[in-house]
Amino acid sequence: MPMQRAPRASFERMNATLLACPKCRVAVPVRKRLLLVLPNGEKYEYVCPQCGSTCGDTIEPPARPF
Repeated sequence: MPMQRAPRASFERMNATLLACPKCRVAVPVRKRLLLVLPNGEKYEYVCPQCGSTCGDTIEPPARPF
């Protein structure tokens, strides 16, 4: 009987490329901007390139030490 391996993650982290802008009311290709450096990771916000509104945010955990 062969040993079963644990499923492998297909990706580490996803990045948003299109988000709905609350002000323009359309999906726009967003820019990712560093907002804060926190103890538990870095906080980024996604900004609409047309009006400058924040479309969302995310916290990325710190990179693992080598």
